[in-house]
Amino acid sequence: MNHMNFKINPHVSPSIKKEYLLLNNFITIFISLIICCIGLSITGCSKKNTTAPKTNISTNLNGTLIYHLSSEPGSLNPILSSDVASSKIEDVIFNGLFKVNDKLELVPDLLESYTVTNNNKSYVFTLKPNIKWHDGHPLTAEDVKFTFDKILDPKTNTVRRSGFIINGEEIKTTVISDTVFKITLSEPFAPFLAKISMHIIPKHILENDDINTASFNHAPIGTGPFKFKRWKTSQFIEVTRNESFFGNKAKVKSILYKIIPDSNTALVSLEKKELDVAGVPAKDLNKTNKIPHIKTYTYENLGYSYLGFNLKKWPFSDLKFRQAMSHAINRKALVKGVLKGLGSPVHIPSTPVSWAYPDTPISFDYNPEKSKLLLKEMGLVWDPKLKIFKHNNKAISFNLMTSKGSKTSKKSAQIIQQYLKNVGINMTISQMEWKSFLNKLESEEEPKPFEAAMLGWSLGIDPDGYSTWHSTQYPKGFNFVGYSNKKVDSLLEKGRTELNKEKRKEIYSECFNIIGIDCPYLFLFSSKSIAGVNTRVHGLSKPGPSGLFNIIENVWVTD
Repeated sequence: MNHMNFKINPHVSPSIKKEYLLLNNFITIFISLIICCIGLSITGCSKKNTTAPKTNISTNLNGTLIYHLSSEPGSLNPILSSDVASSKIEDVIFNGLFKVNDKLELVPDLLESYTVTNNNKSYVFTLKPNIKWHDGHPLTAEDVKFTFDKILDPKTNTVRRSGFIINGEEIKTTVISDTVFKITLSEPFAPFLAKISMHIIPKHILENDDINTASFNHAPIGTGPFKFKRWKTSQFIEVTRNESFFGNKAKVKSILYKIIPDSNTALVSLEKKELDVAGVPAKDLNKTNKIPHIKTYTYENLGYSYLGFNLKKWPFSDLKFRQAMSHAINRKALVKGVLKGLGSPVHIPSTPVSWAYPDTPISFDYNPEKSKLLLKEMGLVWDPKLKIFKHNNKAISFNLMTSKGSKTSKKSAQIIQQYLKNVGINMTISQMEWKSFLNKLESEEEPKPFEAAMLGWSLGIDPDGYSTWHSTQYPKGFNFVGYSNKKVDSLLEKGRTELNKEKRKEIYSECFNIIGIDCPYLFLFSSKSIAGVNTRVHGLSKPGPSGLFNIIENVWVTD
């Protein structure tokens, strides 16, 4: 929606990891926007399990887990952030009403119980008792209402607002008591529980501040298993164990998140035991497997990588140009060359891991001649001497933005550059710092100041892609490319209010195939996540889309 570093997906609650970069979904996006896919997630292990040493676990409670961040977080306020790096930190500092288990199921987190009445339009929730914020103040239903009301406030710079509005009607939160609140919907809303699973923020700290500029955003207070300690820009973020956590106490005293944008540098740090956890590029998997103190995990995830077009600019506004580019790329060769086969081609905004993935997804065959034919049909002129297409006697050329640090992203861009050159399209590549990259995507200029951007979405457990694909989500939502299709809008709206799972799959299958044909993105591939973990780290979750550190409280380290 991470991947890329885009939650923008966001579509979803950071704790759910979808809509997340999109979304719930792309929530996902920026979504959730993973920049070309060397995340920490995939099924199956590349090495046999290492037996935990026979030691008294209490002797390890002062340990520090050293975790890799591939970029500087944008904000640590969960209703404002839109990138994977921010989400990773927020996941250990905050809690949501629900969380996702290793089976990709929603289970209560802050909640004790809830009931549903009035044809799925009224929900009454009861919070667990005696939960406290890190400053000792009690968590109450007022905090939940404050969080959701702030998301709905037009003054708040959030991309999550669409998840709290159903066909133009805002959800209504009513406080009944300190621990009980009610949410009323105008009509049934299928992804509702996934949307409200996002992290809750404290009213008593933020109610009198401008939430967009509050100091809280860089020194947050949550209810989670870890407390924020310090943030040294471009170097690290440190959190420490919350001794008053309402659940099981964490088994490590602290987590140090080292910010290392370059994936090769991070891998070297893992090899030198300066990191406990880092993503492993597919090209380095065999080498990493031979290092005794590193165990590698490969597993499926809910993300995909893509090249997003600015549809407000020509020639990307022309469908034939976008389809020509899609036919120009050999995705199977891309997966083999960049991912060493640890992934699969993608042609639509979903992956086979999702229950809503179409039984018969559309696809674009690798066909350079068809690509050239489409370019001619749109009126471009072939220059046989320079072997390039021209318009008004100027070569067809555009710039692709990528984020610095990801070798997977860089190599993918270079291979795509050659494929496009073979059909007469010139593509230049600009590598940018993540914050500058994100600023262009979030710009309110019309059109936005970019031509194409390489990203990845980390999707949520619900297939709702409203915040990424609905026309109303441009320019301030996850739909930063400016995609607009009335049929898709209608299907997205219908998918939100249909409660039958099989019917929802039919709706999203049709929707995703239409988007695939429209090519608002050059869909590339879904890569498996590959994580390298120091063998001193124990208590990991089952490898899978929910991640190895899904239950961070269970993780412990030995010296």
